[in-house]
Amino acid sequence: MANNLLSMNQVRILIQQLQKGCCHRHIARELSLSRNTVKQYAERLASSGYSLSALQGLDDASLSAIAYTHSKQKRTDSRKQGFVDRIPYFKAELRRTGVTRLLLWQEYRNDHPAGYGYTQFCELLSEYQKADAATMHFTHRAAEVMMVDFAGDPLHYVDAQSGEAVACPVFVAVLPYSGYSFAIALSNSKQPNVIKALNGCLQHFGGVPQSIICDNMKQAVSKSCRYEPIFTETLQQWALHNSITLMATRPRKPKDKAPVEGEVRLTYQRIYAPLRHQVFFSLGELNAAIREQLTSHHQQLFQKKPCSRAQLFEREEKPLLQPLPQGAFVIRHSVHAKVQRNYHITLGEDWHHYSVPFTYIGKGVSVVYDADTVEIYFEHRRIALHKRSYKPHGYTTLSEHMPESHRRYTEQRGWNSDYFTSQAEKIGSCCRQYIEGMLKQKQFTEQTYRGCLGLLRLQKAYGAGRLEAACQRALKGDRFTYRTVHNILLNNLDTVDAEQPSLFNLPRHDNLRGPEAYQ
Repeated sequence: MANNLLSMNQVRILIQQLQKGCCHRHIARELSLSRNTVKQYAERLASSGYSLSALQGLDDASLSAIAYTHSKQKRTDSRKQGFVDRIPYFKAELRRTGVTRLLLWQEYRNDHPAGYGYTQFCELLSEYQKADAATMHFTHRAAEVMMVDFAGDPLHYVDAQSGEAVACPVFVAVLPYSGYSFAIALSNSKQPNVIKALNGCLQHFGGVPQSIICDNMKQAVSKSCRYEPIFTETLQQWALHNSITLMATRPRKPKDKAPVEGEVRLTYQRIYAPLRHQVFFSLGELNAAIREQLTSHHQQLFQKKPCSRAQLFEREEKPLLQPLPQGAFVIRHSVHAKVQRNYHITLGEDWHHYSVPFTYIGKGVSVVYDADTVEIYFEHRRIALHKRSYKPHGYTTLSEHMPESHRRYTEQRGWNSDYFTSQAEKIGSCCRQYIEGMLKQKQFTEQTYRGCLGLLRLQKAYGAGRLEAACQRALKGDRFTYRTVHNILLNNLDTVDAEQPSLFNLPRHDNLRGPEAYQ
């Protein structure tokens, strides 16, 4: 007990016991101390020059200065002071590229062969670095600021045509006061999509906060600066349109937007993790799943608060947001293009091809596009409208833009058994059964497609009723061909009663012998 200091409460009890004239043995038993410890503290109190009553009236600070003056101090390691003197040097060197703790320790041991080992060196260095890792608590006001960032890891969906996994960067925004957030997967992280994400964010919140904080991403900041960053012209126009103030973090200071950094971590836990086993086949499917998980995240209660993020946002923050503008801010670009021989124009930004009516081959057209749509104009008249695709070297083609021969060839490439049976079902059940028989006639089903097409086209010449009747008659045979049905229709056999009267009946007479004659 000699190496441990008594609590102030124990010291005051010891003084009370001495005032009562109790012996050291009794005091030691009452306080569960050794007699030597009681003796040491009694001697310190007596040597202070104060009476016991005066000591009892001192405050804790004054009494501790007397009671602990001669307390036994731990012996200081002789190596410690040399290490402490080098702490500023170690901290400065660790900020330099490529410098590690191991390298610093090796240099330290070269200068001090009897110095600390590597493990103790790292522990002491970490202890002194804790002071530099202090964090500050910020109190955010409702509807004051929105913080945005991109998650480090993308999400993916599978392209239905090529089967490749398409990586999608995820944009995250949060209102620090309530923790209410927004997340969306984008086809890419270029500026038009960033503006699209910001518009969707404000629509999701149902209002506009006073300011927005982002890092020094090139889509938002054209020139970074610790004091006066310069934002891109497009983002400034967006901010003016929405009456919001732009702010950026200091370069390489992610803690300036700590709430959204924490929200990114929650996005990994509440969105990425639950969706890790699901497969999506379009960006729309992926974002629908994100919205579902985001709603669930907002409805969960805080760990140490009696409400959820959604409740706090609806109750305290949403009423303070500025109203949304009349329309969303949209970036629209205009370029000129020439319609190629394949009746497509090329949008150079994505290197994607879009169709126009084939009659405009060789014409010069104007292309107006934004993040979602591509409009094509000829002499100020819109001739085509497409949903924008970001797939490089891909084609977006509408069938109505094709010549008739190209359209038929495209339809043929899409033929399959289900197509022909579904078309035959519209005519009648007998036609469907006959088509099914035709599809089974050959080893390779594709060889029967033209015959099936010819059979269905008989409807144009003879009508659905006659074609159904002809198929009903043809089903009595064992062969299923286009020519069989065509001959029935050509010879009008579908209009003849299928039940023909017998042309000859064998008369009954006595010369006919039955089975009994052959017993």
